[in-house]
Amino acid sequence: MKMKHLAIPAAMAASLALSTSTALAGKSDDTLTWLSNSEPDNIDMYYNTLREGLIIGRHVWDALMEIDPKTGKFRPSLATGYKWIDATTIEFDLRKDVVFHNGEKFDADDVVFTLNYLADKKNKVKALSRTKFIAGGEKVSQYKVRAKLKYPFPAAMQYFASVVVMYPNEYYGKAGPKGMATKPVGTGPYKVTEVTYGKRFVLEKNDKYMKGGPKTPTIGKLVFRRIEERGTQLAELLSGGAEWIWRVPPDLAKRLDGRKGFQVTQGETMRVGFLLMGASGKAGDHPMTNVKVRQAINYAIDRDKIRKALMGEASRIIHAACFPTQFGCIDTNVKRYNYDPKKAKQLLKEAGFEKGFTTNFVAYRDRPIAEAIIGQLRRVGIKAKLTYLKAGAYREMRRKKGIEIALGTWGSSSINDITAIAGNWFQGSSDDQAQDKMVIDLLNQGNTTDQEVRKKVYAKAFERIAEQAYWAPMFSWVYNYAYIDQLDFTPSADEIPRFWNAKWK
Repeated sequence: MKMKHLAIPAAMAASLALSTSTALAGKSDDTLTWLSNSEPDNIDMYYNTLREGLIIGRHVWDALMEIDPKTGKFRPSLATGYKWIDATTIEFDLRKDVVFHNGEKFDADDVVFTLNYLADKKNKVKALSRTKFIAGGEKVSQYKVRAKLKYPFPAAMQYFASVVVMYPNEYYGKAGPKGMATKPVGTGPYKVTEVTYGKRFVLEKNDKYMKGGPKTPTIGKLVFRRIEERGTQLAELLSGGAEWIWRVPPDLAKRLDGRKGFQVTQGETMRVGFLLMGASGKAGDHPMTNVKVRQAINYAIDRDKIRKALMGEASRIIHAACFPTQFGCIDTNVKRYNYDPKKAKQLLKEAGFEKGFTTNFVAYRDRPIAEAIIGQLRRVGIKAKLTYLKAGAYREMRRKKGIEIALGTWGSSSINDITAIAGNWFQGSSDDQAQDKMVIDLLNQGNTTDQEVRKKVYAKAFERIAEQAYWAPMFSWVYNYAYIDQLDFTPSADEIPRFWNAKWK
């Protein structure tokens, strides 16, 4: 399929002629407005799985420890230190000077409450990939607590130093997810002052943020707005309606690069894309339950062509269902599906679909990529009808009804361990569209502190996943960031823009 250059909207073309002085508004009123193409349906960290929700959450709430994005080492946050007591117990010493945004003091009761809440199935936490290993919390003293794990989980500290954030027991005990969704309360460097779903979220600097903490808020106000169309985002940036955008398509990034008053940077992230196929038949009797059909779909996709056109050269093809740097992401013996439409047609014939078939194709983001894939599937006789949903609706469909085929992306919550990706998609959860007992058993065997055993069983699991073609792994996501040059901002590979470290020049 011939890939086309993205058209420039008239609004963006007009704004190219504007003076760059309009782009300095953010600095003048100490407000950083950032745009993205998706919006969380619930700002509560544990009731959304969207990247934007995770980013906002990391600014509003704190974890017990913090990961240094440059070194990968753990450093103090709400806890001053930690130690493993045994394979399923971690003890944390807590800070004594932390206050929540509503004035509630932070101590062990908040940690125990949060961990016990996450461990209780009746609370129906949505962010299962971040919390399913937690068995609860145990108070040792007012400022000492123990986190209990359901099983040996060597990657636990990566979660406790990033995505397992602490909630105020008194406030959350009364307000719950609904209250937190409208009036969030955390300990983080920014406090939420406005939540208007479908319009914007406003965060203001927390002047009472812990002294010497891991985050250093400088900018007074952060405003998040959802604008799906990339060209419209760029028009907003150029006209002074925003100071920062990301996921800028290569064509648009090239047009902006070098323009006075703006900065464009690029970086690969841990996010990977994939076609998710309903092999288990959860969504009913459909062709994706046939392994030859799934393999045919793998052969039908020209990943490299889509990657170069819509992601850029810095992106890389992946063959296993994980990001290459993650511990346990071993693809040495994983089956490769190189682009081969003839092979795809032959497999469809063998599966009894010589004339092709029609299927439902779901996506929630990256529509140009979804449409490119649909065009390539059509070439081998598969007519995919696109249903484009919001992230929350897609998640609910996937978990409750199942899907036939869908475009998915996964950033692993920036956890550099395969438990954050394979553990969510192939270990028997409601997101697992394969429900392969062999794969589940192999991943369960990986719940050990023996790193060599983990490597061995994970390698076998990824071989099985590829052989059965439960996914069609695509490529890594590369982001182009565009922002005004009065902003001092450094992107990081974990897909978390740390606005708490940004400042005006």
